[in-house]
Order: sequence, then C-alpha cells, then structure tokens
Amino acid sequence: MHFDICIIGGGLVGPLMARALADHGMRIAVIDALPADTRRDPGFDGRAYALSLSSIRLLTALGLWHTLRDRAEPILDIKVSDGRKGEGAAPLFLHFDHHEIDEGPMGHMVEDRFLRRSLLQSMDDTAAITPMAQRRVLSCDQGKLLLQGPRGGQTEISADLIIGADGRNSRIAEWSGITRTGWDYDQTSIVCAIDHAAPHDGIAHQFFAPAGPLAILPLQGNRSSIVWTEGRDMAAEILARDDAGFLQALRPVFGDFLGEISLAGDRFSYPLGLSLATALVAPRVALIGDAGHGIHPLAGQGLNLGIRDVAALAQVLVDARRRGEDIGAANVLARYQQWRRFDIAALAVATDGINRLFSNDNSLLRGARDLGLGLVNRLPALRRGLIREAAGLTGDLPQLLTGRPL
Repeated sequence: MHFDICIIGGGLVGPLMARALADHGMRIAVIDALPADTRRDPGFDGRAYALSLSSIRLLTALGLWHTLRDRAEPILDIKVSDGRKGEGAAPLFLHFDHHEIDEGPMGHMVEDRFLRRSLLQSMDDTAAITPMAQRRVLSCDQGKLLLQGPRGGQTEISADLIIGADGRNSRIAEWSGITRTGWDYDQTSIVCAIDHAAPHDGIAHQFFAPAGPLAILPLQGNRSSIVWTEGRDMAAEILARDDAGFLQALRPVFGDFLGEISLAGDRFSYPLGLSLATALVAPRVALIGDAGHGIHPLAGQGLNLGIRDVAALAQVLVDARRRGEDIGAANVLARYQQWRRFDIAALAVATDGINRLFSNDNSLLRGARDLGLGLVNRLPALRRGLIREAAGLTGDLPQLLTGRPL
C-alpha cells in the first residue's frame, strides 16, 4: 500500500494532523499501536487541556469546534502567585483579565475524552483518512514502513512523507537518525480533577511553591483540573496514598478559597524533563508534538505547541502540493523546520527558566520574583502583551491558527 502521508501516533496531534490535510487531495494513514476502542472510552478520568484561543481557531477552521463548544469551559482570568505550602499566596501577584483583549476568553478547558472522541469520529467520517489501529511500527526507512498487525502478521507500506507523532521516545526520530537533547527535572506532575464547594468563576490559578507549581484549571460546574508538581520522591509517596491521604496532602497546597474539595476521577502522574529533538525533519520524515519537543507543563502549553506544529506543517505541505512539489522533498520540509524552531526554542527556554526561578525557597529570589509579578501587574501594556502571548495570538501565525481554512 502506498499513501501520500503516513502519520505514526494516534493520540491527539496525529489525528489532528490528518484532519488538517484530509481536504487537500492527499491519502493519509494514521497508524496507532493501541486498539481503537481504548481511545474512545467516554468515562470521566480527570484529564483535560487548556486550549489557547489560536488552537480553538484551528479547531473551528477544521469544523471540529462545534462538537466541543458546549463541553468546554472558558478561561476568563488567570492569577499567578508565589508562596509556600500552608502559608497561601504572597500579597503580590499577577492577574490576567480576558477583558483586556478584544478577542474574548484567552482559551478554553476541554476534557481529554471529548477532544479525543471528536478527533477519532472525524477520522472515521473522512474518506481520505485510513485509521490503522493495533499496528506496531517495526522499522522506518526512506518513506517505507514495516508494520506488525494485531495477530502478528507483517505488512509493508510506503508514503511520500512519514510524520512522527509518537511522543517523547519517538522511534521514528530514532530510526531517522534524529538525536535529542535535554535534562531531567527530578519532578513529577500529578494530574487529576477535584470537585469543590465554591464556583471557580472561570479563573485559572498558577501557584508556585518551592517544590514545583500547582495549576488549578476550571472545568464545567464546580470542578477543576489540577496539575500538581512535586519532587519525584515526594510525588511517589503522595501517589501511594489512598484518596483520603492524597487529599490530606493536597489541601495545604491548594488552600481553602474554593471551599471543601473532593477527588473526582483517576490520578495520573508524569515524570518531568526537557526533551528537544535536535532536528524536526530528516529524509521523508517530519516530527510534530512531543516527538519534536517535550517541555515543562507549568504554562499548560504542551498541546498548544503541538497544535502550532500541525498548523505550520499543514500549510507548508498544502502549499507545496498546490505548486506541484514533492511533499517529502528536503527543501519543502526545511520550510517547516525553519518556521517552527524559534517558537519551540523560545518556549522551552521560558518554561525551563521559570521553573528554575520559582521551584526553590531562596528568600532573595522569592522577594525578587514577587516584586516582578507585582510590577508586571501594574503595567497594562506589558500585561496585555503577555495575555496575547498566552492566547497564542502573537508571532508569524499559520492560517489555521487565525481561523482561516487552507
């Protein structure tokens, strides 16, 4: 079998990449190692994503946002504060108000189950996309793939371009000779959802504690998603507790501003580190999402960064196709890499620097960063610029991120 494009990875950015290209005369295969049914579980598990305004514009341009709008919670304000466990937030903090920009909410919170199901349904409904679940890639070489099926049989397929969307430990990158650079943070991110007595009013909170940040992100109703970062050993001890013990550890960090809290759904954990591919392209290969970059989750920008990859690569490939170029040619893929490298590097440096600045209990640094947050909060022009940055409205944006179809 030959396809124009084979996408390796059936998580979120892989199917989204397929959908972005499907209306432009290309035959696309999406290869996923997991069974399709495991990707469609409609049960609530607590995982959710903060989608920036530009990411929502892309979903709108692809005809997907209408399936998610009624299940999404707008992020109206963001409050950033520093402090210690048990002492609450410092008196100086940074407040982003969505009224300060004309475009509206900076983003929306969308649960993983709804976003994943929307993407899978879109693939099923699109004739140009061939989903291939329960296929393990055994090798990748110059546009040729060897797959192992669910019953052990092997199949060879080929494509003009292989897109690696297979995560931080990308085998596509490895087989293509792309190395990685980065380091471990010795931190673990604990992700879950909580029910709380008081309404969140659409406000997202980013609280920096010495061990790592705690993000409290609004979901529909009196429910929030949390991303809680702790040192690796402490996180393991907290995760080993039962639900009552887990909440006992969370409450001093969380505070009481939302009233009584209780656990909703499952708990997940992810080891944290910085992992950057040294290149985004190789002969007939391009990387998107975590296959190209894994950053600290403190800004909630990991998925948005992958969506920006999708938008840029889709525009490069569609433009090349219209000009009659080989979409897997080195000069075509170089345009994608050039477009994305600065944005990826800038966000990686920013998240790494912020994590290092705030994840400590140095009294001098603590005083300086509190003053910095208070100063930025008093400068409306700078604050509006940061709001637009968080909403994904700055820089050289691909068409899809502005809401315009390709």
